[in-house]
Order: sequence, then structure tokens, then C-alpha cells
Amino acid sequence: RLSPSISTMADWEDDYDGGEPAQQQGFDPNAGMNIGANSFVPSFTAPAFVPGQPFVPAAQQFGGPQYGYGQPPYGQPGQPGFPAAGGMQPQYAAGAPQQYWQPPAAGAPPPTATQQQPAAAAPAPGKTPAGRAADAAPPPKEKAAPKAAEPKAAPAPKAAPAKAEPKKETKKAEPKKAESKDGNGGGDGGSRSGGKGAAAKADFQGISAEEQQLLDKLDKREHVNVIFTGHVDAGKSTIGGHLMFLTGGVDARTLEKYEKEAKEKNRESWYLSWALDTNEEERAKGKTVECGKATFHTEKKHYTIIDAPGHKSFVPSMITGAVQADVAILVISTRTGEFEAGFERGGQTREHAMLAKSVGVKKLVVVMNKMDLCEWSESRYLECQKKLLPFLKSCGFNPKTDIHMMPLSGQLGLNLTKPLPDGVCPWYTGPCLVEYLDSMEPIKRHLDLPFRMPIADKYSEMGTVAMGKVISGALKVGHKLTLMPNRIQVQCTEILVDDTKTDICQSGDSVKLRLKGVEEDGLLPGYVLCQDGFPCSVCYSFDAQINVLEYKSIIAAGFQCMIHCHTAIEEVAIKLLIVHMDRKTSKPDKAKGKPRFMRQGDSIVCRLVCPSPISVETFKENPSMGRFSLRDEGKTIAVGKILKLVSMEESSLEAKAAAAAAIAD
Repeated sequence: RLSPSISTMADWEDDYDGGEPAQQQGFDPNAGMNIGANSFVPSFTAPAFVPGQPFVPAAQQFGGPQYGYGQPPYGQPGQPGFPAAGGMQPQYAAGAPQQYWQPPAAGAPPPTATQQQPAAAAPAPGKTPAGRAADAAPPPKEKAAPKAAEPKAAPAPKAAPAKAEPKKETKKAEPKKAESKDGNGGGDGGSRSGGKGAAAKADFQGISAEEQQLLDKLDKREHVNVIFTGHVDAGKSTIGGHLMFLTGGVDARTLEKYEKEAKEKNRESWYLSWALDTNEEERAKGKTVECGKATFHTEKKHYTIIDAPGHKSFVPSMITGAVQADVAILVISTRTGEFEAGFERGGQTREHAMLAKSVGVKKLVVVMNKMDLCEWSESRYLECQKKLLPFLKSCGFNPKTDIHMMPLSGQLGLNLTKPLPDGVCPWYTGPCLVEYLDSMEPIKRHLDLPFRMPIADKYSEMGTVAMGKVISGALKVGHKLTLMPNRIQVQCTEILVDDTKTDICQSGDSVKLRLKGVEEDGLLPGYVLCQDGFPCSVCYSFDAQINVLEYKSIIAAGFQCMIHCHTAIEEVAIKLLIVHMDRKTSKPDKAKGKPRFMRQGDSIVCRLVCPSPISVETFKENPSMGRFSLRDEGKTIAVGKILKLVSMEESSLEAKAAAAAAIAD
């Protein structure tokens, strides 16, 4: 085609032929190609060129004397560019590709040895390039004639068996599942898990005898992960820092240093929080940005403290910490105005309580902090309690078995490790915080499942180190692991449980694993370390039951938001609304018909599609990897659980269709 800057054929000739008329070079712009021309200039009216076929000019077809080259506009023999009698000019015969050679016409001199090629059928006039390409294809091979049936030799008589043997039971050959594009088994479960899926998990026989011996040598005290949640400035870091000091986690000399530094910056009341807020930005602003961790011990249990940020801008960091917790401590500021700000719509007291339940925390300890500022008023305590209990009950907590409330003062350290002194709060006679935590029933650990550890963070120090909580199984130093969803084989060379080197870790431990076989760039939050041979499921789409918590408008098919599942944070779109669910019975409510949209308070089974693969499992197989929450515009709008994983092949097609639709929009 002509360039937009070229308006006439004369301009085109001047640009590409050095200003000389094309006819002087033996070229007619209305015809085909002249092999004697100095430069290649295509014709705009000529048909498309098909490899293996002779060039067909626009104004004529082959068939005249000497292949039709004797007809205009190619001139007569003896003129420049006219082919030799052998079918080509001699200077082109030796180096030209053989598939473009043509045999001489009838009556022409015999071709040279280099020109002896089988004749190619000339294209029929008026055929399209596709038709000419079809003609150039080799003819189909003829089927060989069937051989005459040879007479079979008579079989030799079988000898009678000496003793009848019992027949062995043979398993019926099961049909193979259709493999997905990445070579993994699809089908139910939809896992891109090396073709194993649920069958591989069923073959898991639990921890080995060697691992059990190592576990028996460990400290018998239970390991409990506790997270402090609540609204900003409720006193979470102060309670954690003072608790560390009273239990021996922080020595008095270090605390005096923090107090001196805080006094120099006119932040005298913040020094206790500096035991957990180690970042300079956090200390300067007085706000926790990332989840801080610390440990302390009692005679009965071993605790890991997780200090979650309370500001609404850092809720994703809070979710990452909450998925590693077993018990949540909801810190409430009873100071006038602060409780109302945190509990009203938009406050983090509500959102943190909902998120704690959505990630699987079953025990909630509600501590009424700053009671010393309201003179340990019982009326204020009951007022806050009256507003909190109905909301926590709506989140799914049982007020009788899952919730415990107590007053305390984090700044003064009252009711943390020892009961309240006489006369301070006569109306409360319950246990202190640590005493209640020690009295809780042991938490069930999933040692009967393969090893799983979602990666929460990573860093590089003498190798690659992955941080997270072991949600199931056990791991011994030297064992191989599979990093999902990339399916990279790695080896664990060192295990640190709360910065203490050990030979084995188990479900419930907050660990750091030094890995061999992967670089720091190859690890991302949301990746899962799995036991070798028993990888977790990976899919693009899944069916899940969603409970809409708080959303101003309606949610329909095509709605996009962010999904938080264990430590993974991915984009997700609602592909299809399947059926209504009864929130009381958790059974499909078909009487309402097929849902067209969702709104606040609804419970509906939906199909969700992620643009990239995500490592998840169904809620039934592994509850810790089957729960999720949906967030949009900085707010948690829904929580849910995964019911079914869609096959990899089917979901990849859906993902491509969704991507194509997004590009079209």
C-alpha cells in the first residue's frame, strides 16, 4: 500500500528508485516483477505470492510461448530481464532455491543438471492464494491393497494345569482425566497439583516415625499465636510492650533506654509500645505500620505476640497477621469518644472483629483498655459491653463459649499478669489476661495433613529465608518441598521457631525456613510451601459461598474486587451467581430462584475468576486455605469459603475469555 505521505505513483517512484522513472529499469508498475530490475518493486494489482508456485502477473497467466514471458509487458527474447531458454537466467540458476525453478517448455533445449526438477502444476486462472496453496500440497498417499488373508496355523493343544490357582483380582482400568494445557490433571478438584489432587492427599499417611520421635523431644508446652487487634490508638502496642516487660521478654535496661529516647522526642507515654514498634517511622508517628512479633513464656504455654496495625490504610497487613493467629485480643478504648469512633461505621473495631472471624480465629478476648482514665467505672464498662455483644454475635462468635471480656490498663500494667489489687476494681472478680490465656483448651493441630506453610514475608540472609505459620503437617531439616504455584523444588536447610534453631517444626509454629534452590525474587507473599509429592491445589476459578457484610450498592456478575486468602492478595471477578443460600441452615434456597445480584445480608454461591493462578484448597480439605475475604475501596465487603475448585482447563478458558472481554471494553 502507498504510504500516507505518498500521493502519486511518481512520488513513490522517486522515493524508492532514486528519482529515475521505473520504466527505465525495465519495470511496469501495473504488472508483476521484472527480475532484471535494479530493485524489487511490488505491483499493487498482482495476486499474493505463494511459495512453491511461479509468480503470476496481474494482467496475464502463464501459458504462452516460453512460459508466457514472450507476451507484453515482459518484452521479447534478447531484451533485458527475459529468461534464458533453460527456464532461468544462468546467473540465477546456481544460487536460486530449487523450489522456485521451472522446467523448460516443450521444444526448448534440455535443462542443465542443476535445473532438473519435477514439474510443478501451473495454477488455474482466477484461483485465490488459498486455492493455489491447496494445489501445491502433496497428493495423499494411496492406501496399500489389503493383503490376502494367510491361513493361521492350528494352535497347539494346551497342557492341563497341574493345580488350579486362584484368580487375582485386577482393578478396572480407569479413564484418564483430560490433561490441562500445563500438563496437569484437571477434573474435580481442579488442582494444578502435578496430577495428584485429592487422590494424593488421600494417600498421605501422616508424619513418619522419625518425625514423631523428634516431636516428642520438643518442649511439651503448647504454642499459641496471639494477635492484638482494634481501632487505631486503642493501646495495642502499649499492652504488648508492657506484657513483654512483665513476662521477661524485655529487660528493664532496654525499657529504660526506650523511655529516655521517648522523653527526648516528647513522647513519654509511647515508650512501652517501642518494644514492638521497632521502625523509626512507627515510633515517630506513633502508629503501627507492619505486624510486629515477639514471644514470651509461661509455665503452661509458649506465646507469640502479633501486633497488628489499627489504621484503616494498613488493613491488608492486619489480615496477613490474623491468618497466623490462633487467638485474637480485641482492644477497646473505654475513653469517652474513642470507643464511639472505633465502633461506629468506618471504625476498625468492627472490621477487625469481622476479619478475625473470617480467617478462622475462634477465640476472642475483648479487653477494655484505659479503664484508669474513666476511674474503673462499671457503668462505662457495661455500656461498651452492651453495644459490642450483639455485633460480635452477628459476626459468628458465640458469646458464651467464644468471647471473654475483662477490664485492664495497659499503661499501668494492671490485670495483665496478676489479678487486680484490692479496691481498684471491686466489681470484677475474673482472671487476669495471662491467666485466662493459660486456662484455654488446647488448640487442635492438623498433623494428619501434608505440610503447608503460606509465605507471609521473605528476606535474604546467608540464603533465602521464608517466614510464615505452619498450618498443617510437620517439617524436618533437610526435607524437600514444593513451592506452589510455580512448582519449584526447594530444600529446607534450617528451621527457626521464634528465632530459635530447631530440627523440626509442626502445625501451629511461627517459623523462618532457610531454603535452598530458590532466590529471594522467586518468593512472593501468597506462595505456599508444600510437602514434596503432596502439593496444594492451584486454580484460576472456584465456586464459593459469599456472605455480603457491608456494601452500599448491589453486586452483580462482572463485579471486580480484591481477594485475601491466607497470605495471598489477588484481583478477582465474580463470573456467575449460582444459587441463594439459607444463612440459618447453610443449604441452597431454591425457592428464591436464580440470583441476579447480591446486596448486604445476602448469602449466595458464586463462581469467582482470578486473572492469575492462586494456591487454594476447599474449605472441607483445609479450612485455613479455604477461607477468604473480599475488599473494595479500602473496606471489607464480604467473607466466604471455597466449596469447589473448577478444573484448570475450564478455568483457563474462562480467564482468557474474561481477559479478552476486558480488552474489548
